[in-house]
Amino acid sequence: MRFSEIVGQQALKEQLIRGVLENRISHAQLFLGPEGSGSLALALAYAQYICCENRSERDSCGECGSCRKYSKLIHPDLHFSYPFFAKHKEDTALSFIEEWRGTFLANPYLSLDEWRNQLDADNKQANINIAECHQIIRKLSLKAFESDYKVLIMWLPEYLDKEGNTLLKIIEEPPQKTLFLLVAQNQDQILNTILSRTQLVKVQRLKDEDVADYLVRKHHLDEEQALRISYLSEGNIQAAVNLSKEESNNNFGMFSDWLRLCFTNRGLLAIEFSDNIAKIGRENQKNFLRYGMKIMREVLMVLAGAEHLVHLPGNEKEFVVNFSKVLNSAKAEAIINELEKAHYHIERNANGKILFLDVSLQFIKILKFNTLPSGTQYILN
Repeated sequence: MRFSEIVGQQALKEQLIRGVLENRISHAQLFLGPEGSGSLALALAYAQYICCENRSERDSCGECGSCRKYSKLIHPDLHFSYPFFAKHKEDTALSFIEEWRGTFLANPYLSLDEWRNQLDADNKQANINIAECHQIIRKLSLKAFESDYKVLIMWLPEYLDKEGNTLLKIIEEPPQKTLFLLVAQNQDQILNTILSRTQLVKVQRLKDEDVADYLVRKHHLDEEQALRISYLSEGNIQAAVNLSKEESNNNFGMFSDWLRLCFTNRGLLAIEFSDNIAKIGRENQKNFLRYGMKIMREVLMVLAGAEHLVHLPGNEKEFVVNFSKVLNSAKAEAIINELEKAHYHIERNANGKILFLDVSLQFIKILKFNTLPSGTQYILN
């Protein structure tokens, strides 16, 4: 992974390169950025640049033995740690290294959901366990094989529980020329004892135009479609890719029909809708709910008098504008809240048929009978 292959983040790339050229390489760094911003790809490009045998003032060469091995994630001095779904207590990240290489090389902007889909996760929780911590200590205690630096890239250290304290000594006093690169999304969920031992590298969300350019180049979308999707993805390349795939499905038709039948209080159709959507699978249900949340947030934009900021294709924008005429901000926020709760429960394996029927009934109460959920903070206009 070279810096030139990474979308946007030009100022940060220059900062990282300058630090290496000036020999200012902190042994423990935390790349902190939102999902889909390229934090993981940046950490790998940074490590490749440090270990490159013929680097320039702009990038790694991409041709030396070190770069070729880095490009395939097979360099003997490059180690990865990441959340996984252990089947046995002795499982470590190495148990899933082939799946990891394939998934990362296919998509350096991957999310935890996409990584989970590559594994037989069942109902297990992702974590970085104590066996993995011991494995990290053993690997980094060995001498480097080829490069000056041994590099450990840990993706999502938020999934280190108290077992992470096992790593404190080696992070604070590592063997010579050992580099820890932690790649995180939520600083508040990282153990404070680890956080205090790292140097922060802040990764900003990507600009909409950078995401749009990526969609045009890599996924061959037309410019107008790419700009609209980049706006909805809020700087998240993984979300943008997911949305580009949704262009071929009927999320808009399903969601608009759902709201219409709830608005007209057609209970039998709500039951039929719940039966049908229960059959499309959990991931598709989650994408559908996320799409619904985005549409309702666009409704809020219209209600706030910012219709000019709504970047949607004609039929979707027409629906948003027309639907906003029968809503107020309180109802729109209540609907978004119901969609967020449904997404939360779907992630935790709720029964789809029961869940969507319950949400439908809540929508009917909000849209038809002007009744907001009890205990709500919303105030009717």
